Amino acid sequence: MDEIALTAGALYVIVLLRAGGTFAVGWLAGAGARRSRFAGRISSAKFQRAERAIQRWGAPVVAVSFLTVGFQTAANFLAGSMRMPLPRYLPALFVGGALWALIYATAGLGVLKVLGRLFAEHTALGVAGVAALLLAASALVLYRRRRTAAAPPSADAAPEEA
Repeated sequence: MDEIALTAGALYVIVLLRAGGTFAVGWLAGAGARRSRFAGRISSAKFQRAERAIQRWGAPVVAVSFLTVGFQTAANFLAGSMRMPLPRYLPALFVGGALWALIYATAGLGVLKVLGRLFAEHTALGVAGVAALLLAASALVLYRRRRTAAAPPSADAAPEEA
């Protein structure tokens, strides 16, 4: 149990610094980011989805974003760039960060223990398992990139006439 508590505590500090830093960068960037060279990245579908959710639901979206993959950074940055008040943001950061740290500490340590035991008892099977995980992750990334590249441009991305 001490191992989980220590890991969760370390992960909690990491997530508070990372997510809080992302919020601070968003706060400092504000509206200027939308006019910079990062405007294309900020106007992506992921950021627009996060912005709409934050505008509608506020702090609970930030807290729940810690339970997702790929949405967390966008939610924290946009909460900062939209100037979410700190009394609303900080409780969401603390609750969401605690949930994230507990999930990753318990599940992460469990996976590491299983892999360690697998490598110790059946090295070839452990190597094959890790290779299969890496291959599956690579295939997923490749699939997503090809799907994104093949997607027709949306009406929002239409070039402006000037």
